[in-house]
Parts: sequence; C-alpha cells; structure tokens
Amino acid sequence: MEPVDTDVTGPENHDGGPRGGEAPSGKDASGNDAAAGQTQVPTLGEMLLAVEELWPESLAENWDEVGLVAGHPSAPVTRVMFAVDPTLEVIEEAVEWGAELLITHHPLLLRGVTSVAATTPKGRAVHRLIESGTALLTVHTNGDSAVGGVSDVLADALGLQDAAPLTVAANGLPEEGIGRVGDLPEAMSLGDFAARVFGILPSVAGGVRVSGDKDGLVRRIAVCGGAGDSLFNEVRASNADVYVTADLRHHPASEAREAAHNGRPYLIDVSHFASEWLWLPAAAAALGNVLADQGHDVEIQVSTTNSDPWDFILTPG
Repeated sequence: MEPVDTDVTGPENHDGGPRGGEAPSGKDASGNDAAAGQTQVPTLGEMLLAVEELWPESLAENWDEVGLVAGHPSAPVTRVMFAVDPTLEVIEEAVEWGAELLITHHPLLLRGVTSVAATTPKGRAVHRLIESGTALLTVHTNGDSAVGGVSDVLADALGLQDAAPLTVAANGLPEEGIGRVGDLPEAMSLGDFAARVFGILPSVAGGVRVSGDKDGLVRRIAVCGGAGDSLFNEVRASNADVYVTADLRHHPASEAREAAHNGRPYLIDVSHFASEWLWLPAAAAALGNVLADQGHDVEIQVSTTNSDPWDFILTPG
C-alpha cells in the first residue's frame, strides 16, 4: 500500500465532505479573525470539532468507545495520520513521521481496563503516545455509519448505485447507518464480481472467500465493512443477491447458507483490515477539505502499515 498524502491547503470537493456549515468568512474555527488566504495551525481541540462535523459521536453504536483517547486539546496539530488499528507498529510509524494526531478506526481501549502500565501491549501503546506527544482519536462505528463512511466507500468502489443503509442510524440522517445495499448497473456472474472485490482491496494473506454458484448472476449487492455477521436478517430483507463483509464465522455462515432462498444471498468473506482500509484515503481527503475551508494548514497521511494479523495462507493445490 502506498502512502496517501492529502494537501489540505487547496483540496477539491470530495464525496463524504462536511455534514455541517463552514466557518464564517474571515474567521477560523474558533471565530478568530483570519487574514484572507492565510493558513493557521489548529489546536487538537479544533481538530476534534472538524472530526465531529464529519463523523459525529452520536452515530456510534451504544456498545462502542469513540473519541479522544490521549492528547491535550490545547496542543497544536500540524500532521495527522489515519490508520485502521492503533497497534504499536502503527503508533511508531506515526511518531517517526512526526504526527501530533493519530486517527484510527479501531479503538485502543474498547473494554474497561484497570491499568495502563507499560508491562502490557496496550499500556506500552498509551505510554508511547503520551511520551511522544501524539494524540490518539478513535472514529469507529460513527465512521461506519456516517455519509462517506466505511461501507459507503466500499459500495462506491464496487460501483453500486442508489446505495442505502442496511440499518438506519438511530441518531442520524436517513442515509446514515450500518452497512449499505445497492445495485450494480448490470448483472454479472458471482465469479466476476468476486474478482472485482478482490481487485479493489489491499493485498493481504487471507484473500477473498466465496460461497455460492460461481456462474450465478448477481446485481443487488449488500456490503458491510468490518465484521457484519450480525446483519444477516437485514441482508435477507434487502433481497440482496450477495453479501460482502468480513470475519464470517463457520456457524453464522453455515446457517446463512441453510436459510438462503435459491442459494441467495451468496457470501463473500474478505479481510476485516482490508475492507476498512479503503475508507482511510477518503477520510483523509474529507478532513483535509474541512480544515482547508477553515483556513488550517495540516499535513494528512494514511499509514502504510499492514495491520492485518495474518502473514500467509496455505490452500489446496
């Protein structure tokens, strides 16, 4: 994967742009006077406002933990890195590049902890972040649900039209929610569509697994970036021909095949990491647009670390 640098001093319009309004003309995000054409370095607190505009915390699922994990709101931010996972390797990459803010899709501390001592991997991560002055921000299920979020980007990359959420967000717009379902411009075979899925994703050891008739025609497609085996009822209700998601376990996949009507929905199982990595360049560009509109000068880059946990795979033949 190549690094993605986002020039936030003059980006063009990009899908998944800001939900809310822009800063008043001649004002920065804090309402301070700003000379025309002059860029300013934002604080972490101002960065949080920009992120909230794109991916509101109110869109997060009630079990999720999103938002600021480490960092002082008054600290200046000149470089931001996006990544899927807050692993030690990713954190080290961000520190070495000089990022003052690391935005990850997955939380570092999803479940309660009683210690962040540097005797554990998570403790070492917290210590490295604080000691290096690198803030950590989590955009998880709010990034899944929002317009221009993980599943929207996946649907766009696959060429789906009129995509709509599989489940509508409780606290969002009608077009926001978990998963997406839409239609291809023309029907194609499951085998050809699986090849399209494989072609758009980053290269990882697990590849793409497919359940269904290779020559069967598909047009209506359901997708969910990340683990989506909790959405089978919604997928069936959407009349999708095939469901693309990650982390399909044996029993849910087997039961979905048993419950299928005329073999549908077919299943395509992809890497959790790969399905969500697609969102990072789009997210970086969207944040760059908001910051540029507010007169802020920030470098934004996507991590080049492959944090998929698998290194190689053996297959028959």
